[in-house]
Amino acid sequence: MKLFPAIDLYDGKAVRLYKGDYEKMTIYSENPSEIAVDFYNKGALFMHLVDLEGAKKGDTPNLETIKKIVSATPAFVEVGGGIRSIEVIKTYIDAGVNRVILGTSAVNDPDFLSEAVKKFGDKIAVGVDIKDGYVAIKGWTEKSNYAGLEFCKKMQEMGVKTIICTDISKDGAMQGTNHELYKTLKENLDIQIIASGGVSSIEDIKRLRDLDIYGAIIGKAYYTGDIDLVEGLKVAR
Repeated sequence: MKLFPAIDLYDGKAVRLYKGDYEKMTIYSENPSEIAVDFYNKGALFMHLVDLEGAKKGDTPNLETIKKIVSATPAFVEVGGGIRSIEVIKTYIDAGVNRVILGTSAVNDPDFLSEAVKKFGDKIAVGVDIKDGYVAIKGWTEKSNYAGLEFCKKMQEMGVKTIICTDISKDGAMQGTNHELYKTLKENLDIQIIASGGVSSIEDIKRLRDLDIYGAIIGKAYYTGDIDLVEGLKVAR
């Protein structure tokens, strides 16, 4: 299993939100590329970036910061947050980003998703953020009409190769991850699943690894010291 330490970006800084609430933001670093170098030096070969401003506005306010992170290490970098046009996807890929994550746009605009998958293939992932069993959109501020599993199956049918599934109720809450959710997805899908939200202990990493899913994202638990990245990477492998 691949471990993706996360860097959430807001105003050029590395931050974390509590359960997706922009009013509950903690700033961890004024220099996110230093965090990326630290991740890489500890053995992380994959990184997960989220432009939190982009998620709200649908543009690329943290592009320069993302470029610095991409050029700081040879690690695989995926980016999500407000990606709603082919131009923005192209901007990120031209900047060296390895995979781009679509969220709201994948729910609201299937034609756009289809075009993106056709043009960029496995460089496209879809973020499936689940709130009370349904897919949430617009920076987690609204719920769509799609049930989680139903939507994931639709993504598979459309040729999406990777989904990043977050249980919003677990995100940043340090209460463990939703193993049942990932077990259900694994049993019903034949695509790469990345678990996100609430991965808060080495035990969580072990259990997700034992489900044989493709990857897991660690965020707050790294910054609080609850997960030692070197140990986490070893366990994931």
